[in-house]
Amino acid sequence: MQHHLTIKLLPSDSFSDERINAHIADHLSIDPSQISGYNLLKRSIDARSRQPAVLLSLLAFVGEPYIQREVRQIHLLDVSRAEKKVLIAGAGPAGLFAALKLIEQGIKPIILERGKDVRDRRRDLAALNRNGVVNAESNYCFGEGGAGTYSDGKLYTRSKKRGDVNRILNILVQFGANENILSDAHPHIGTNKLPEIIISIRNKIKEFGGEIFFEKKITDLLLSDSTLKGVQTADGISFDAENLILATGHSARDIFQLLHEKNILIEAKPFAIGVRVEHPQQLIDSIQYHCPTRDQFLPPAAYNVVEQVNGRGVFSFCMCLVGSSPRLQPLPVNWWSMAGRHRGEITLLPILA
Repeated sequence: MQHHLTIKLLPSDSFSDERINAHIADHLSIDPSQISGYNLLKRSIDARSRQPAVLLSLLAFVGEPYIQREVRQIHLLDVSRAEKKVLIAGAGPAGLFAALKLIEQGIKPIILERGKDVRDRRRDLAALNRNGVVNAESNYCFGEGGAGTYSDGKLYTRSKKRGDVNRILNILVQFGANENILSDAHPHIGTNKLPEIIISIRNKIKEFGGEIFFEKKITDLLLSDSTLKGVQTADGISFDAENLILATGHSARDIFQLLHEKNILIEAKPFAIGVRVEHPQQLIDSIQYHCPTRDQFLPPAAYNVVEQVNGRGVFSFCMCLVGSSPRLQPLPVNWWSMAGRHRGEITLLPILA
């Protein structure tokens, strides 16, 4: 029989299969030998009491063979000869996932990315970081994977209107993310893993007949009687299509200007103003975990701030590791957050305007 249950453990017990099985057996009032295995569904920290605890949501198998949880695979169709095609402006997360969805529906995606692929883009980032040389079309904002490629891959959202979040997490695992993102309350991929995941997604899109073009900046929309017929890129090449998905991100201001010039309706959205609040991680740990030193089995502590002031929202965005520039001490800078490493020393508080 399969049992859904939530158990509360000491942090040290949460990493021991033997102790987890003992807690399951105690919860179900059975002998541990009856448990053939369990699947971890969700892991979170409860730090409300003086003794922090780990909450595990589990699916336990009792008196029947254990079945390991499978990662849900997306079913892609061969669209290499599909008659229907859609142009996608931008190879960031929105553009790549839009392409996967189109392939699922038997529609051929053609992605036009103004920047370079992940590996070539890295050279431009190195030139920017070391020498201050900025490539206007290949930088932290533009290029394969979008701005998120060189972020730390946090996947946590408080929104309940994001659709099937678990489906997205499963897709990321399918393309190389660690399976722990399926169960962690605050899933995190890691800067070091994101580029390879992006490359895997790109290769899969091409394998099933989609097309991706780099260094193709859209400079004109080809219209006839207010109907889209295609786009033109900066190198003078035209791409024909009657459908275009704009997945350009917030930094592609020239696209917004182009839409305005073409009398295409665009609508402004509320913007956020961010401020940085810096804390030593030890301070946050001691406050959240009610102890001077964090238990080795607990992750770095985090916190959230949510408040409404005169109809405007103030909320914390994320916690990231902070370091200092060796040339400009003690100027604080955000560091990339690697998978499995310490993360969190600052909180960003965007204030909705």
